[in-house]
Amino acid sequence: MLAACGGNAGQVVPAPPAPSVVALAPGNYIKHVVVIVQENRSFENIFAGWPGADAPLRGKISTGATVTLHQMTYADDCFTIDGQQWCDLGHLWHQAMQGWNNGKMNGFDQEAVGTTGGGPRAGTIPYAYLDHAEIAPYRTLAAQYVLADHMFPTEFGTSFTAHQDLIAGTTQVDSTHSLVDIPLPGPPWGCEAMPQTFTQLVNLQRQISTPGPFPCFDQYATIADTLDAKHVSWKYYAPSVGVFAGSVWSAFSAIKHVYYGPDWNKVVTPETRVLTDPAHGALPEVSWVIPDLLWSDHPVVQSNLGPSWVGDVVNAIGHSKYWKSTAIVLLWDDWGGFYDNVPPKQLDYVGLGIRVPCVIISPYARKGQVVHTQYEFGSILKFIEETYGLASLNTSDHRANSLTDSFDFTQAPRKFVTVPTKYPASYFIRQPQSIKAPDDDDSD
Repeated sequence: MLAACGGNAGQVVPAPPAPSVVALAPGNYIKHVVVIVQENRSFENIFAGWPGADAPLRGKISTGATVTLHQMTYADDCFTIDGQQWCDLGHLWHQAMQGWNNGKMNGFDQEAVGTTGGGPRAGTIPYAYLDHAEIAPYRTLAAQYVLADHMFPTEFGTSFTAHQDLIAGTTQVDSTHSLVDIPLPGPPWGCEAMPQTFTQLVNLQRQISTPGPFPCFDQYATIADTLDAKHVSWKYYAPSVGVFAGSVWSAFSAIKHVYYGPDWNKVVTPETRVLTDPAHGALPEVSWVIPDLLWSDHPVVQSNLGPSWVGDVVNAIGHSKYWKSTAIVLLWDDWGGFYDNVPPKQLDYVGLGIRVPCVIISPYARKGQVVHTQYEFGSILKFIEETYGLASLNTSDHRANSLTDSFDFTQAPRKFVTVPTKYPASYFIRQPQSIKAPDDDDSD
């Protein structure tokens, strides 16, 4: 019978050759990359206690004592100290330095509360994790796909610089200075800012100085330049903010040649269009998705909408023709003042910053695994570069580990499973824009 079927009776049939490294390159499988950005949560605040993750349910405070992390809800983002209510933890450069405390990770109780850290000491308020029921969509995604438990911002500090790093891998404006914290006096931030607006800088000795340049930069390239050079389509889904013409919560609003050039048409508002573009065949090859303040996870709004927003974006892609060729990276832009236990390696004078949550979602993502590889925001840029054959920006993308080891391209693409959400996509589509930046960082 064997002879009749194949003529190989009595012979050892060799195994098929292993797939080559070239064959397993991400660009052979991934045709769309979506970066979903959330706001102001540490890894511990979302995933403390997750099996297999570096996220214990306890932490050190500045006295050397160990405290048990307490459960919180989004409603607990507002709290009372000495009879006064506060709704945020300080999360600028200075508070990051306090929490980090030269790698001891025990100074979070010394952070001042209030968005810019103008209030009293936080005490044990930062030592908390969100109620699992409230963040069920995040936990569902982590259980089905890859939870990356060593994702670090490129820089210590807050959202403004974090969003620049997500498109450029750097905020360096000259050989000895990088951007830090927020432009002053306040939003809008970018080329549409008021004429007197200035940035703040940090130098090689980690000293902060002002004034820095007006926040309309041409000092560094962004991945938009390399995407355009290869004719790779992209969109930046972002909410409208303020009453200024063209005022959108977009990292690209601070990039001069994008804001004043044809690429500005690729900055799409309202951001809820990402919920309908996949079904209409309009998802570009690379996307960034920025939330409205009300579903941003930012503590000031005490809103439980964020997990549903993210779940609905993933569902919109998952139930579209794009699913089998898409990689989605969900991450939070900064730690928001909350406790984290993992000391970030210091690779240069701006960071790495305090660890943030990251979930990597794809039909090729390793199922239900915790990946411990050290990633940073430049890792996302590197993965995009590898996928589309782009030139390196030679910023943090050059040194960073790629996200590729979170994928298994030898497996068949997995069928999408709907993420249950409390609020459906139609809810977000109907909501009016808050016209506020997800992280304005300008007042206490």
